Amino acid sequence: MLFDEKEKKLLTLTRDDPNNPLASYSKHAFVLDDFEWPSVEHYYQAMKFDDAEYREKIRQAPHPAEASKLGKSKAHKKRKGWHKVSVTYMTRGTYIKCRTHPEAAQMLLNSGQREIKDVSQYDYFWGSGRDMRGDNTFGKMLMGVRNKLREEMNKE
Repeated sequence: MLFDEKEKKLLTLTRDDPNNPLASYSKHAFVLDDFEWPSVEHYYQAMKFDDAEYREKIRQAPHPAEASKLGKSKAHKKRKGWHKVSVTYMTRGTYIKCRTHPEAAQMLLNSGQREIKDVSQYDYFWGSGRDMRGDNTFGKMLMGVRNKLREEMNKE
């Protein structure tokens, strides 16, 4: 019974689930910075690099997993200070996705006040990690976007 109570207060997901509209891998295309991005993951990974040609290669990747793989390349130099702005780019992409796709925004709004956790086993920055003690930056970012969407609805 206690487990059920906790479940009502917690929404779990993984960023790499292409079938979940809230995941960065979901194929919900959007336009940002004059380009159409197939997913938030494509946008996020491409923004790591100043090299326009390499960004375009990432944007054209056939699947978000491929975009992620290209974004982790050691052969290309990441933009200076990337770690300081990475959350901003993930937030921008996610927010614009939600503004472009009302069903994704509604799913996020329907989560109410529940805490959102990315239950990635090995990622202790974006996810909660194996022991659920990670930073959960992705979950926190989603809750921030949810709050922004809610504020905008209340102004209308």
